[in-house]
Amino acid sequence: MEAAKQPVPKILQEKRKFWTPQRKEALTGWLFLAPEIVGMLFLNVFALGFSLYLSFSKWDLLSGVKGIEFIGLDNYIKMFHDPSIIQALKNNAFYMIMTVPIPIAIALVLAALIQNSVFLKNYFKVAFFIPYISSIIAIAAVWSALFHPSLGPINQLLMEFGISSPPKWLVDPKTSLLSIAIISSWASLGYTIIIYMAGLTNISDEIYEAAEIDGASALKKFFAITVPMLSPTTFFLLITMLIGSFKVFDIIAFLTEGGPNNSSTVLVFRIYEEGFKYYNMGYASAISWLLFAVIGLITAATWKMRNEE
Repeated sequence: MEAAKQPVPKILQEKRKFWTPQRKEALTGWLFLAPEIVGMLFLNVFALGFSLYLSFSKWDLLSGVKGIEFIGLDNYIKMFHDPSIIQALKNNAFYMIMTVPIPIAIALVLAALIQNSVFLKNYFKVAFFIPYISSIIAIAAVWSALFHPSLGPINQLLMEFGISSPPKWLVDPKTSLLSIAIISSWASLGYTIIIYMAGLTNISDEIYEAAEIDGASALKKFFAITVPMLSPTTFFLLITMLIGSFKVFDIIAFLTEGGPNNSSTVLVFRIYEEGFKYYNMGYASAISWLLFAVIGLITAATWKMRNEE
C-alpha cells in the first residue's frame, strides 16, 4: 500500500497562495521602479521638507549647515513688508495676463485658420513651432536687437510711420515687462497652435457639415462648435501656461536682470537674487513657498471654475 500522504502544513499553504505569479510580477515591477522612487523621495520630498524648514530660519549659504538659525515667522513677516516682493507679485500678475489668455486666443484663431483655410499646413506647423524648440536665450538676443531704442528695426519702422518718440522697450520701466511678455508669447505661440490643431482633428467633420446645412456662417461655427468642443484643450493649456508664467526666469535674467528699477522683477528672480546673489537661503525659501501658494491658489481657482462650468 502506498504511504498515506501527509497534509501540507497551513503555513506553507498560505505562503504558496501569497506568492502568486501576479504578485511576483508586481514585485519585479516595483524593484525596477525602486531607484526612481528613491531618487524622487530624496530629491523632491526631502528638498521640500528642508526648504520649508529653511523658510523659518536664517541661513547664510556660506556658513554651512551649522549656520542655520531658527527665527520663526520673521522671514514671512519681512516678505510681506518688502516692496520688491509686492512689486514682483504685481509683475507676475501682469505677465500672466499678457502671456496666457491673449496668446491662447490668438493661437486658437490661427489654428482654426490653418486647419481649415490654408494650404501647406505642415509648413506652417513647422514654421510656428521652430521658435518653441529654439533656445530662449538665442531668441532673446535677436529680439533685444529688434527692440534697440535707436537702431532697432521696430523703432525704425515706427519712425517711418511718423512716430517721433517710439517706445524704448527693454530699457524703459513702463515697457520692459511688456517687451518680455511679447517675446515669450511669440516663442510659445507655436506650441499652443500645435496643441489646438491636435484638438481640432478630434472634431468630426459631420458636425460642421450639419451646421452648414442649417445655414451657419463660418463665424457661427467657430463660436458654436469649435470653441466649446476645444474647451478641454483650452483648459489644459490654461493650467500649464498659468504655471509656466510664474516660472519665468531665464529671459528676464538675460535681458533686464529685473530692471530697470525692478520693473521686470518676478518672484523666481527674487528667489535667485536672495539665494544665490546675497546667500540668504532662509528668505529665498520663504519666497519660494509664497510662489508655491500663489500657483496652488490660482490652479485651484481655475479647477473650480472649470468644474462649475
